[in-house]
Amino acid sequence: MIRVGIIGGSGYAAGELVRILINHPDVQLQWIHSRTVAGQRVVDVHQGLHGEIDMNFSSTYDLTNIDVLFCCRPAGKTREFLAQNQIPEGLKIIDLARDYRIEDGTHDFVYGLSELNRKPMVRGALHVANPGCLAMAVELSLIPLAKNLLLNSDIHTTVITGSTSAGIEPRPSSHYSWRNDNMVVYRPFAHQQEGEILQTLRAMQQSFKAKLHMVPMRGPFSRGIMAVSYLDCPLELADVIKLYQDYFDDHNFTFITSKIPDLKDVVNTNKCIVHLDKIDGKLLITAVIDNLLKGGAGNAVHTMNLLFGLEETTGLTMKSVAF
Repeated sequence: MIRVGIIGGSGYAAGELVRILINHPDVQLQWIHSRTVAGQRVVDVHQGLHGEIDMNFSSTYDLTNIDVLFCCRPAGKTREFLAQNQIPEGLKIIDLARDYRIEDGTHDFVYGLSELNRKPMVRGALHVANPGCLAMAVELSLIPLAKNLLLNSDIHTTVITGSTSAGIEPRPSSHYSWRNDNMVVYRPFAHQQEGEILQTLRAMQQSFKAKLHMVPMRGPFSRGIMAVSYLDCPLELADVIKLYQDYFDDHNFTFITSKIPDLKDVVNTNKCIVHLDKIDGKLLITAVIDNLLKGGAGNAVHTMNLLFGLEETTGLTMKSVAF
């Protein structure tokens, strides 16, 4: 059994992580640490788990009795935690924050986009940085083109995300009365996850020098992300579809569909569904994911499966809500 510890256990992504792990056949959940709700029952915070788990949040943690640590605290806190603690040799760490997503020579974290970096995770990586949820949707939209050196024009993408992408901490834009029946642009052309997207694309296509014009929007729904991108592409649509099908053929969670997807096709799953179209010479790419699963906890468990040599889909065969 894989012994698991979680720090930062009270947030949305951590709740989804617990939901997956308590039903994972190869996992023993050792402790769930939280500074804010220590001592409380897990089910009093993550109420959807009533009847499934009988644990309290812990005020302490023992890094010697686990095989893998999931870090679910806010940005900057994983670096702080690792600097303040003696990390056992061989302990695998999966960071769900953005502390180690950029490869800057200061760390050994592998960027956890399994559709790109599956091999290093299978071949002995210890530390993985989970991608950002917006970045995940955009990257899965574009990496087949980057692999085939087809990113040769500016990329325009609109990314609409649900309220849970902002985390569990209350803020004006997460109030129901504001979010419901409402939409707003935020951080246009300057989102913090643009850096990791460009890093991924340039690693695959070194000649990529064009601009990424990304406009994020807050949507009037709780979970899910839709990324709609367009760019110039000389190939016929049928050739592009085959290129995408070939790229994702041996990956278990990303699928090409002939129907324009909606969010409910993927909410509550670890799937990404991609649709392609060609209109007036522009390639239009629509991708949808669940921000808390494929864009968060689900991908983190996927990477755990890879790190420990398990079948990739173990614990992750969940059905979408659909209606």
